[in-house]
Amino acid sequence: MTTVFRQIIRSLRPHQWAKNLLVFFPVLAAHRLPGPEAVPAILAFLAFSATASAGYVLNDLIDAPGDRVHRTKSRRPFASGALPRRAGPMLIVVMLLLAVALATRLPRPFQLVLALYLGLTTAYSLWLKRLALLDVMTLAVLYSMRLFAGGEATTVPLSNWFLAFSMFLFLSLAIVKRVGELRASAQPALALSRREYRQGDIEVLGRMGLASGYLSVLVLALYINSSDVTRFYRRPEWLWGLCALLLLWISRVWLVTERGEMHDDPVLFTLADAGSYAIAAAGAFILYWAT
Repeated sequence: MTTVFRQIIRSLRPHQWAKNLLVFFPVLAAHRLPGPEAVPAILAFLAFSATASAGYVLNDLIDAPGDRVHRTKSRRPFASGALPRRAGPMLIVVMLLLAVALATRLPRPFQLVLALYLGLTTAYSLWLKRLALLDVMTLAVLYSMRLFAGGEATTVPLSNWFLAFSMFLFLSLAIVKRVGELRASAQPALALSRREYRQGDIEVLGRMGLASGYLSVLVLALYINSSDVTRFYRRPEWLWGLCALLLLWISRVWLVTERGEMHDDPVLFTLADAGSYAIAAAGAFILYWAT
């Protein structure tokens, strides 16, 4: 029973819930934490995590035949046979019911964003992930929807600066994920049969991803140089340090990716990378003094 429970937890991919921390960013950027917005933000995080887990289970059920011959994905619960396929639909229903129960305590616009997220992530699992370029655009949108959801749950509007910055950054990370898969796959021919990418696309994808990441730094620099920054920061000149740190982190991520050392997901790399933690700590210090 303990082994089955462990496999159930693995199938829900709780380590991926780190992505859902993005729902806190609108209130953090507006400097409203701690405050009354904390409770709806936490509920939004839990609702998104439950919905995302339902999507991960669906994706693993669909991809199980191909995952069985993948270098790392073959160890997933459904692909390895550690968890029977019949458990998948039950897990999906349970997680979606939990998400609905949490979402009903939040504003209607949040519920709409969550429903759209579920629809888009389902479409990605069934079809969109097989379409070149549209797949990475979809991943970037799914990241951005977490920001929208956080804003709607806490009634904190997102600025155009924030949306532009996040879209370029998330597109870069989505391309990192795809390039990492292409480089690290033990059987490239199999990966290409499931995606519309070729091994020769790696170079152009790398250029696109790095450019998108650097564009997010440019948006941040333009924001620092705008009049809007004085609403939240007394010493905005300190924020130029964030541009340098973000350039360093994006460059580091892409260097690791080009070396073929990136995990299938850049989130997993970041959570296990001491350099990323050091950059984040330096960024927090800069934000503290800028405020």
